[in-house]
Amino acid sequence: MDREVRKIKQGLSLKFSELVYNGFWHSPECEFVRECIGRSQEPVVGTVRLSIFKGQVYILGRESPRSLYNEELVSMNVQGDYEPADATGFININSLRLKEYHRLQSKVTVKQDE
Repeated sequence: MDREVRKIKQGLSLKFSELVYNGFWHSPECEFVRECIGRSQEPVVGTVRLSIFKGQVYILGRESPRSLYNEELVSMNVQGDYEPADATGFININSLRLKEYHRLQSKVTVKQDE
């Protein structure tokens, strides 16, 4: 799974646990969550090696023919469309919402002090 789908699935997993714990296995919302989680797992294939010891589970390794990890793409040394300077633009774009949030927070603080 890619990062964004995995984040959503993790949130759904928490909701699923809550529904099951509260006895709502046969509810429409639990059926919906089960379908969403199942859908997220359709492209997932591979092998995971585990070690189980005294109630703990340890992941020893994993491999998949559909792995999204590509060592060539994670290196800054690879020639391609990405330049290290691109990170500055990415950071600036992603920080806009935080700057606006803090700007609005400072206005609220000033009004509360008056």
